[in-house]
Amino acid sequence: MAQQINKTIYWSLVTHEDWNLYIAATSEGLCYVGSPNQPVEELFSWAGSRFPGSPLVEEDAALQPYAKELIEYLQGERTQFTLPFDFHGTAFQMAVWNALCDIPYGETLSYSDIANAIQKPASVRAVGAAIGANPILVTVPCHRVIGKNGAMTGYRGGLDMKVKLLQLEKESVASVQYEK
Repeated sequence: MAQQINKTIYWSLVTHEDWNLYIAATSEGLCYVGSPNQPVEELFSWAGSRFPGSPLVEEDAALQPYAKELIEYLQGERTQFTLPFDFHGTAFQMAVWNALCDIPYGETLSYSDIANAIQKPASVRAVGAAIGANPILVTVPCHRVIGKNGAMTGYRGGLDMKVKLLQLEKESVASVQYEK
């Protein structure tokens, strides 16, 4: 995986209800959404391994557009994100992450569905590993991937966050269908 050296990473804290999420972006787009209520060291550790030598600058103003979209989503007012991403991984990881972005709001797929979507049906475990390495929680919707039997499976943000995100989407979709 190519390292992105000396790319300034701007970061901020987003607070919504009982969640504090650190987010980060480069000049090219959102590059990180952290797990809820984790210390800023989670972000610093991630940045140190993915962008070694890059300065980290706390910059609320630069992150405001990303924070706004994230909060709108968490309030059930946004179903898709419009701002750019700046995420880097192996070709396999990028294929998986792009497939995640194709899962419609309010729907779920299984790990094997994602493996089939990227035309690697035998790579279900590798798909799980790639999903676990997704640096941009919520906006790259890895929470929409569940076990083949419908079971809730691992999530970097924790199963509680995954359940809440899926419930939020389910309720938003139901409310839109009810209004029709």
